[in-house]
Amino acid sequence: MKIKSAEFVMSNSDVAKCPKSRLPEYAFIGRSNVGKSSLINMLTSRKSLAKTSGRPGKTQLINHFLINKNWHLVDLPGYGYARVSKSSKKVFQKFITQYFGLREQLVTAFVLVDIRHEPQPIDLEFMQWLGENSIPFSIIFTKADKLKPKAIENHVENYKAVLLETWEDMPNYFITSSSKDIGKDDVLEYIDGLNNNMDISAN
Repeated sequence: MKIKSAEFVMSNSDVAKCPKSRLPEYAFIGRSNVGKSSLINMLTSRKSLAKTSGRPGKTQLINHFLINKNWHLVDLPGYGYARVSKSSKKVFQKFITQYFGLREQLVTAFVLVDIRHEPQPIDLEFMQWLGENSIPFSIIFTKADKLKPKAIENHVENYKAVLLETWEDMPNYFITSSSKDIGKDDVLEYIDGLNNNMDISAN
């Protein structure tokens, strides 16, 4: 898939105010500081479509971007560490769960995981929640440029071993690096394949 256009649509914390169109949506979510904004900018070939920040937890709203005029990329707030109040965190968590529970346009979620780290309980718990709520998702391992190929392989195998303790099958996954454009085509081709299975021209 070639990204011909990518434009910001809206930001809000009220799921009911999300775009009314029936265009398919792909939601990106992960722990704060996992490299989500950089990944979105890489995928769309736009340097500043999603705002990057040195301060983790900067994304605090549901952000919709219209891609190629026929699907939405959704940038969701990071879960876990963020320099915000506990009350704000509760609000974030509430509209994240509401988004996944109410958005019929959602095709699949992409859960971002920093490949350098051991499986984190908060990531595993979130994936478990998605599974229990029958929400399809793929894992996107980020920051692969920080590791050597053998280390990448070992980290992925370790992640598989941990997940397969509770999952029957390993979820679909991608290995990416925003700084090296690694995995860009794989993720976009996957989205394109899902779009092709739907008549998105009718939306």
